[in-house]
Amino acid sequence: MMARPLPRFVTQKPVGDGLRFYWTLPSYYRKLGCTLHREHDTALGADYDVMIGRAKVLNGLFDEWDQARRGAPVIAGPKAATGTVDWLFETYKASNDWRERVSPRTAPDHERTIHLLCDIRGKSGTRIGDRLITTITPDGADKLYARIRDTPVRAGKSARPRTAEKAVAIARHAWKVVHRLHPGLFRDGVWNPWEGVAMTRRRKATKPAATREEVYTFAWGALAAGHPDAAAAAVICFEWLQRPENVLAGYVTWNDYRGPRAPMQIRIEHHKTGEMVLHPLEETTADGRTLFYEEAEAVLAKAPRLGLGIVMRDRPAPSGPRKWDNMSMARLVRSLRERLGLPATFTLDACRHGGMTELEEAELTDGQGRALSAHKSKAYDGYAKRTEKRALAATRKRYAHRIGSIG
Repeated sequence: MMARPLPRFVTQKPVGDGLRFYWTLPSYYRKLGCTLHREHDTALGADYDVMIGRAKVLNGLFDEWDQARRGAPVIAGPKAATGTVDWLFETYKASNDWRERVSPRTAPDHERTIHLLCDIRGKSGTRIGDRLITTITPDGADKLYARIRDTPVRAGKSARPRTAEKAVAIARHAWKVVHRLHPGLFRDGVWNPWEGVAMTRRRKATKPAATREEVYTFAWGALAAGHPDAAAAAVICFEWLQRPENVLAGYVTWNDYRGPRAPMQIRIEHHKTGEMVLHPLEETTADGRTLFYEEAEAVLAKAPRLGLGIVMRDRPAPSGPRKWDNMSMARLVRSLRERLGLPATFTLDACRHGGMTELEEAELTDGQGRALSAHKSKAYDGYAKRTEKRALAATRKRYAHRIGSIG
């Protein structure tokens, strides 16, 4: 049987009852300063096809080093070398898992955390992103976590445990996703070094919650300052519990508000959970007509119809109205709250959290609260139904709480 050819620098050695492949850097290049043999796992396993892939990566890294040594320009390809940490994260971001599980709002933060991890340099000066995934050991993962945690992002901040936790969580999941797609490129045995990283216990901060008074001080103040879009966004987040990123992305439309199919309701679709809630806006009984959100509707009445979305940014021609981005709206909210004397914790997210807090204070049942907020609860998954009847009962209870607190 003809022996199959071996790639450059690959040797075959007997180990136990079989043969295994190794990538061996010649001593000539070691003396010239090449350290690839110390930075990467040079044991290529016993499988020929797996060895071919790993050797291709190592030889590619060697060629880049050799070109740089000889003064030739290193032409970077459009993609990272197969089998490196950079390649792993590129593969993860191109996967169905990333598309289905990482929302447009959280994707930029995920990418920043990935770049932070990949750009760390070890003692040899090599970027983590340029290393083979097989060289990241559990001990190495522990050290990377500690490195991120203990490196202050700015003066006066001693540590960043939350960022380090995110880095571990993202890396752990990315390793899992890509291992399923390319198992042959991972080390045998402990292939996911991020499993079991011991993280420092930290006291999680309580989310700030805006009060009803603060929300409407902001809304009327924003209207007076000529910013009906910011006023409407705050009210929608507080009263109908929509996430700020969905409000700004135009997911709450004029067709959803007292539309032809539901003239006495506002339709709120929660893209994170995939749930849709019809919030009743009024009720007519023998005692007369009750407007549950009279002040909120008065604010919306001041908002111009610039497009399909209720919250749109008015821009002069030729660009015209467009959707708000999160950062620009955050700057506007910050400017307005300072002018209006509101606390520094006032944000659109705090408005939504304040609305959630009001649900709790109104002593709604778990099912009633979920009927309005579209949050999921395992305790209710088997039998709870989000019906219009439950939403109406919850709205009545919240309205009664509000009226009682005023009285």
